[in-house]
Amino acid sequence: MRLGGTILMSYSSPQEWIEIVRKLRYSAVLAPVDHDAPDDLVKDYLKEAKKADVIIAEVGAWSNPISPDDKVRKAALEYCKKRLDLAERLGARCCVNTAGARGEIWDGVYRDNYSEDTYALIVDSVREIIDDVKPKNTFYALEPMPWIFPDSPDSYLRLIKDIDRKEFGVHLDFVNMINTPRKYLYNDVLIKECFEKLGPYIKSCHAKDVIMSNRLTTMIREVAPGKGVIDYTVFLKLVERLDPDMPVMLEHLDTQEEYIEAYNYIKGIADENNIRIKGVL
Repeated sequence: MRLGGTILMSYSSPQEWIEIVRKLRYSAVLAPVDHDAPDDLVKDYLKEAKKADVIIAEVGAWSNPISPDDKVRKAALEYCKKRLDLAERLGARCCVNTAGARGEIWDGVYRDNYSEDTYALIVDSVREIIDDVKPKNTFYALEPMPWIFPDSPDSYLRLIKDIDRKEFGVHLDFVNMINTPRKYLYNDVLIKECFEKLGPYIKSCHAKDVIMSNRLTTMIREVAPGKGVIDYTVFLKLVERLDPDMPVMLEHLDTQEEYIEAYNYIKGIADENNIRIKGVL
C-alpha cells in the first residue's frame, strides 16, 4: 500500500515540494498544483514525483454540480471538468468530488438529497463531466457521504451501473458511510462489504476514524485514525490484498504534527501485519 495525506507546509517549487514529501514519508500525495498551472510546471512536479517513487493519489473537485441554483451548478460542472483534466495531466489515480447536495450548502443535509430526481441528476452530472473531458489516464469518482448517494456499497454499485462509464471509479471513504450505530459497531463488516462489492473499482481511499457518544439520540463524529473504533487491521489487510499500490490518504487534521501522529498509527498497524508501505524505508 501507499500512505500519504495533506501537506500543510508551504512550498514554491517542485524541488521544495518533494523534499517535504520525503520528510513526511509520504508515498502518495494530493495534487501539488492547481488546474490553471501551465503544462511545463505540471510536468516538473510529475517528474519529481516519479523520481521519488511517489504517486498522485487524487485531485479534489469539491463543489456542488447538482445545486438547485443553476449558476452554482454550471460553475461547479465546469470546475469539475478542469479538475478532472488536471488529474489527467498528472496521471492521478482519480479526481474526486462528492455528489453535491440539493441546497445552498454544497455538502449539506437536505430531504431532496434522497429523491430519485436527485439520483438522476447525479448520474447526468457525472456523465457530462466524464464525456466532456474523456480521460484516458485517470478516473472520476464520488466520495461517499452519510446523507446523499452513494451512502453504501450497494448505492455505489447502482451508480456504477447507471452512469455506465468505464472512466467512473470508486473513491473509498467507508467512514462516511457510517451513519448508524449498527455500522459503527460492525465497521469491520462494512469494510469487508465495501471491498467485496466495490474492490475492482476502487482507485483511492481515505483514512480517518469515528467515535460515537453514549448519548441520545445518535452522535457520531470524525476523529483521527487510532482515536476511534475503526478496525484498521481489517482495512489495511484488504487494501494490500486488493492492490499493493493503493493510496491510503489521511485528511481533515488541523496540524502537520497531527498528520504525523496519524501516519505513525497506521504505519504501526501495517508493520504489525507485515504490510509494506511502498516508497518508505
